[in-house]
Amino acid sequence: MRGYRVLAVVVAVVVLAGCGRSRVVREYPHRGARGSAGALPPVRVSQPKYGATAVVQRGQTVYRIATENGITALDLALWNDIPPPYTIHPGQRLRLYPSDRRDPPARPVVAKPSTTPPQRQATAPAAPPASELAWRWPAEGAVVTTFAGGDPTRQGIDIAGKAGQPVRAAADGVVVYSGSGLVGYGELVIVKHNDQWLSAYGHNRARLVNEGALVKAGQQVAEMGRSGAARDMLHFEIRYNGKPVNPQGYLPAR
Repeated sequence: MRGYRVLAVVVAVVVLAGCGRSRVVREYPHRGARGSAGALPPVRVSQPKYGATAVVQRGQTVYRIATENGITALDLALWNDIPPPYTIHPGQRLRLYPSDRRDPPARPVVAKPSTTPPQRQATAPAAPPASELAWRWPAEGAVVTTFAGGDPTRQGIDIAGKAGQPVRAAADGVVVYSGSGLVGYGELVIVKHNDQWLSAYGHNRARLVNEGALVKAGQQVAEMGRSGAARDMLHFEIRYNGKPVNPQGYLPAR
């Protein structure tokens, strides 16, 4: 259960921070050095440059411009309404700050206060609203373990399959974690889709994407395996504001 608690911490950090530094991918369980069990991945918090812009030069990418300016790739794409596959062109001018900024630059960004009276906030429904994302199944195979709210060992679903089978992004987004430092998840990939939604892909044989990589729905991000599991399968989670929700409530019927 320790691994599930650690993932919750990592997801909480990711929700607030965005993507971290790149790592070497395609690391098989029996190769390469591993960090200490439960180690948290390093993360970066975007540092908006209010009033500043960047003009795209030939050969530059969203990720490169974002990294050079202390901004996560996803934030830069969202601030400039750049849709997947995140194509930019020489001469294009990109904002290095969110367009809806209204506070003076010296003040930190503060979330808008809730209009819900304090006595009602504690009893507000915990269920997330309908997702605006077009979710798709991350792998072929039968669901062998279902989601169970409140059970820390069943915060997602397990999809059975064969070693090496493609594991695909369930929606467009940016890779915010790619590593094997979380006990119980094996080779793990986490994709951030927007400010509210994340998806996690565990027990892979190999990870095929770096942290910071922009991915499209259906793009292969890993190979199915059994790292941290007793059989070849994909452990898949969807999280809303860091809280696990039932993936089968969002995935298309099949």
